[in-house]
Amino acid sequence: MADLISVIIPTFNRAPVLLRAVESVLNQTYRNVELIIVDDGSTDDTEKVLEPYRLAGSLLYHKTENAGVAASRNKGAAIASGKWLSFLDSDDEWLEEKLAEQMEFLRQNPSITIVYTDEIWIRNDVQVNKKNHHQKKGGRIFSDCIKQCLIAPSSVLLSKNLFEKMKGFDESFVVCEDYDLWLKISSQYEIGFLEQSLIKKYGGHSDQLSTKFFAMDSWRIKSMQSLLKNTALSADDKSAVIETIKTKGQILLNGYRKHGNHQAADDLELVLAAL
Repeated sequence: MADLISVIIPTFNRAPVLLRAVESVLNQTYRNVELIIVDDGSTDDTEKVLEPYRLAGSLLYHKTENAGVAASRNKGAAIASGKWLSFLDSDDEWLEEKLAEQMEFLRQNPSITIVYTDEIWIRNDVQVNKKNHHQKKGGRIFSDCIKQCLIAPSSVLLSKNLFEKMKGFDESFVVCEDYDLWLKISSQYEIGFLEQSLIKKYGGHSDQLSTKFFAMDSWRIKSMQSLLKNTALSADDKSAVIETIKTKGQILLNGYRKHGNHQAADDLELVLAAL
């Protein structure tokens, strides 16, 4: 029998778009799928719109107090029954071959335990082209991952064992929790990649975390600091992390000073001086 994949959709007040994500999971050509919705304390009609699916046995619904997307994904992973985990943001959508293509890749590459795909970008209902620096790749991509969040959570399929070994998403991160996890994994493991664009990522709406939080590089620097402290890196990888912290830190420092955020600037200067 085909391996069970547990698909986890974290959601918060996304009732108008949530069913698009749900249907894209239920329409997968790979059929042995367990769909888990973790409702992060929604106050809209999320529970109501999901009720017919829950009653039909199409999904498992769990509502929690609002704790953030990292906690929601971790909650879904903790109750998942599958050997494999896949995450889908509630405003994104999968093409129907997404899981099947990834499972075939893993069958052909048994030493790899995580694989992601390319993606289609939709901004304000219009498809947009990605820049050259957004080019994705597979293999030993740690040096690429430290520069930017190369891997979209909605594109990933990974073994539950690997997820648990990495201790899941760091719930202290309000943003960039995905960047943090992919850094930890890519520092130690080869990353599988499918060039097919098998997900649609929708952007431009006001409730995206990337539009709600400023100075996101401060969280990326926090992640890299943790990596330097807690992970055995090669000399080259360690050097690349330090140089990236310096580069991002200087840009961030200039921004703090420009906007009069003196305490944050002082704290960051101490971090940079210690490198």
